Amino acid sequence: MTPGGALLVGGTSSDAGKSLIVGGLCRALVREGVRVAPFKAQNMSNNSAVTLDGGEIGRAQALQATACGLLPDTRFNPVLLKPGSDRRSHVIVRGRPYGDVGAADYHARRTELAEVVAAELASLRDEFDVVICEGAGSIAEVNLRATDIANMGLARAAGMPVLLVTDIDRGGSLAHLFGTLALLDPADQALVAGFVVNKFRGDPALLAPGLDTIGERTGRPTLGVLPYADDLWIDAEDSLASPVGRRVGGRVAYTGGPRLTVAAIRFPRTSNTTDVEALACEPDVDVTWVDDPAAVRAADLVVLPGSRATLADLDWLRDRGLADAVVERARAARPVLGVCGGFQMLARRIVDSVESGRGAVDGLGVLDVDIEFRSDKTLRPFVGHRGSDAVSGYEIHHGVIARSTEDTWLVDDERGPEGARRGAVAGTHCHGLLDADDFRRSYLLEVAAAVGKPGFVPASRVSAKEVRETQLDAIADLVTSHLDMRAVHRLLSAGAPGLPTVLSWLSGDRTPDHRP
Repeated sequence: MTPGGALLVGGTSSDAGKSLIVGGLCRALVREGVRVAPFKAQNMSNNSAVTLDGGEIGRAQALQATACGLLPDTRFNPVLLKPGSDRRSHVIVRGRPYGDVGAADYHARRTELAEVVAAELASLRDEFDVVICEGAGSIAEVNLRATDIANMGLARAAGMPVLLVTDIDRGGSLAHLFGTLALLDPADQALVAGFVVNKFRGDPALLAPGLDTIGERTGRPTLGVLPYADDLWIDAEDSLASPVGRRVGGRVAYTGGPRLTVAAIRFPRTSNTTDVEALACEPDVDVTWVDDPAAVRAADLVVLPGSRATLADLDWLRDRGLADAVVERARAARPVLGVCGGFQMLARRIVDSVESGRGAVDGLGVLDVDIEFRSDKTLRPFVGHRGSDAVSGYEIHHGVIARSTEDTWLVDDERGPEGARRGAVAGTHCHGLLDADDFRRSYLLEVAAAVGKPGFVPASRVSAKEVRETQLDAIADLVTSHLDMRAVHRLLSAGAPGLPTVLSWLSGDRTPDHRP
């Protein structure tokens, strides 16, 4: 394989399966002994992770780094957009805050950002045998093509072949494949080397005639049909992949003992939904995303996760009647856990002149804590303890504790007290906390005691890290079993095939066949 080989996994839509296939390809190639790095030029997601040097990247790229046996690196996701509203996003460039911009402002800075993306990709191609790139949204957003730095703009600039992925579970995938390709201009079409169908249910023989037709009308082969796999659930790219009512986690074998129910409140601007996934690793813990007061009142534990817009989501919490349900739980000494933005909502007062510009606002008041938003964003790994339990994770927040009369919940080994606790109500700015197995078990035992389920026993051998690794191996197995890996290797070695446009192919102008 030629060093510095690269390909782009693009989609016919958002959530088509790009992140999954990139992660699977990364792990599969690493198992072959290839040095691989992931790359997503521009990501729009409120699920993020912190690198060792205090940079911020998309959570999916952090997981893909794990698939490669690498630590998260800001080069893997040089531009990250964190939407705070329908019109403006917080922009992270090379892991550092770049500012809040609207669509027009962002596109005006396209040249600068394209240079950043090109430099980071070139750096990775110099260092690794292969770089597997992930596109963003649909590759056929032709209204944005002139300023595109993540899809065909990236592929053209880097001369990369493109695999086009579609989610057949949504319906209309054959039309999506044909239409997406046909919308591209000729030079972009030339880079699309083949198709991948994701989430197929049923008999592949029934799909084969449709794939044959697509091949006949586009000159592109289908390089894989991946079956639907509902047990792949770790590290969703976006909170939209975590709908209300969905149980978090794969199929697990219950031990037969008492079970705990966890209601994770699904804010409109939820960030870092992955915080609750460690709870779902436990076989006797049922975690569900909720948005109604009845579910909040009924659960054994309620989790208020992170939020990209704390005060806007606090308003939503009140409008839905959820705030009253959370306060009732706190007064009744029933367990509530707030993480980052969710923790801030539990405070007595929030002073925000940074994200919302609203100044002082009353929080839920269940913790006697004041939160003050500061312009300097906290981005750092967290290493600490609670009692004898070691904990680790990462922090991403503007709000800090300005005053607290509550007990400290955690201790940062370098910086001292973190978070707050009053009885069964606890809050922290630390993401990833529940991945620490001993801490998670001891916390769940406390929850069980508080709700009158002393017979609950957390699984002693469950490791959140091992579950994540097992998921990555399962994704790699899925990809290698159903994707033409020989074709992938040829694309990585030979580069873009230079195929004809749909119109020329249909008209009979079939230039030399360079299909993989």
